This record gives sequence, C-alpha cells and structure tokens, in this order.
Amino acid sequence: MKLRTTFLRDFTCIFFFSLLIVGCKDEPNQSGTNTDNRLKVVTTTTMITDLIKEIGGDRIELQGLMGSGVDPHLYKASEGDVSKLFEADVIFYNGLHLEGKLVEVFEKMNSQGKKTVALSDAVDKRTLIGSEYFASSYDPHIWFYTNYWEQMADLATSTLIQEDPSNKDYYNQNLRDYLNKINILEDQVEDLISSLPAEKRILVTAHDAFNYFGRQYSFQVVGLQGLSTATEAGVKDVQRMTDFIIDNDVKAIFVESSVPRRTVEALQESVRAKGKEIEIGGELYSDALGNKGTDEGTYIGMYLHNVKTIVNALK
Repeated sequence: MKLRTTFLRDFTCIFFFSLLIVGCKDEPNQSGTNTDNRLKVVTTTTMITDLIKEIGGDRIELQGLMGSGVDPHLYKASEGDVSKLFEADVIFYNGLHLEGKLVEVFEKMNSQGKKTVALSDAVDKRTLIGSEYFASSYDPHIWFYTNYWEQMADLATSTLIQEDPSNKDYYNQNLRDYLNKINILEDQVEDLISSLPAEKRILVTAHDAFNYFGRQYSFQVVGLQGLSTATEAGVKDVQRMTDFIIDNDVKAIFVESSVPRRTVEALQESVRAKGKEIEIGGELYSDALGNKGTDEGTYIGMYLHNVKTIVNALK
C-alpha cells in the first residue's frame, strides 16, 4: 500500500508539471484536435493499440505505451509515458484493473477533464466471468471473447467520432471493414477447433488469461498463477496441476510470451518426475501481441497463431 501511495503521489507531481509544459507548447485548435489536425490518441496494451490503429487509420496520431511481451498487470508508467498521456486528446485502455498500476491514474485524469475511455465499459458486466481474487472482481482478459472485442471496437469508433466528427464516415467504414475481418477470423477458428475432439480441449497455461477463449470454444482452461501475474505460482500450485494433468491425460502445456517460462518448465519437470511424458506445446500470446511487423503483432494474427498452436499440440 505504501508503494502504491508513493507511486500515485509521484505520478501526480509529474502529471501537474507536465500539464504546465504542455499548456505552454501545444494549444489545441478550435476543433479539439492538435495543430496538425490529427487527433492525438494514446493506448495501453498492444491489443488496444492494434484495434485503434484499425479504426483510426491515418486520421489519428497514435502512440501505444506497452510493447510486445510487456505484462500489463505489472506495467509502470515512465516519465516519457506521462508526457504522452498529457499530450493526448484521448486515452484508450482496457479497464477491469488489467493495467493495475494505471487505472486509478486514468480515472483521476478523467475526473479532471482528460478524455480517458475504458473499452471494457462497452461490455455488460453481468456477462463477465467473476473472480473474488482480482481487484475488479472480474476476469479482465475480455479480448479473447470475440463478441466482446466487437463491442469494444464499437465504443472506440463512437469515441473517435465524438472527438473528431469530421472523419465520421472514415471511422465508420474502417469499423465495418474490421468487423468483417473478425467474422472471417471466427470462421477460421471454428474450422480449426472442430478437428480437436472435445475430450482433448484442456488448456494448461502459465496464468488464467484464456477463460473467455475457453467459454467461447468449449475448452477447460487451467492456469498456474491465477488471473494476475503479480503473484507467482507456489509448490502447492505445481503439485495440484501435476495431479490434474496426470488424471486428465493432458498431452501438452503452454508458455506465454509475456510471462516467464520457468513456472511452466517446473510443471513439466514435476509431471515427468511422476512418470508421465508432457510436452511444452508452444508459446501463446496472452496479455501482449507479438513483435510489430509480424502476423502475431496484430490481434487477428495473434488469435490465429494461438489456436493453431493449441490445436496442433493437443491433437
């Protein structure tokens, strides 16, 4: 609690200092956009950055805070991030305490007039997966449920139109194009998963990031570390999971790109020590996309990669 208070105090000091600087050097024009007439947008996770890029295209100036492989649960804002946030016209983030150390800051900025949008507000919370162990009381990994992702795209589009109405038709057309791509993705994923028998649809990963994926495609999902990566798995967690894998004859387990692989490797050793062979089926992208410029560096490419990796390993 002391660390958190210190963080917020320091951030607030930087926040107001940056406000003075920004106020002196970059006055917005009458349309609400900046001097180059493009809306300045800042995003948090790589998934949200990719979504806003799809909708906003070249009509916005976009900066994402987090890069490939960055864990949003543990992310801390740098001074450079503070400058980006204060120069932004709009800030998009996931919410549901995914960006644990930033959410209170965004809420405070919003109360002071900065436009901050939690895209999870697009989703009816009564339909979310609850968790008594997570700060928001909900599982925040909602992007793996494609219908939720479509609702988040709708909210992003309406927000961009509200802040930049002159490009309404452009944003709406990009939304329609993007939703068509998501529909194609859903068909591809269903085809791939249909080749995997129901009894083999057991997904064991480093942390509980895939519960919404499991709900959509009828997988049993089990994670070593719970919903957040802030707490590492202990010996009892590894023992419990070892027994589960043996009892259910699980063929493969998976590492995640934004989580150290040592816990999954420890699980593999534990299972082998009890006489069962278990493979690490590959690397999944959970809380961050792949490298920029690769297929996995987009939401759609990431989703397809994950499904192909899972199906191939569990067949």
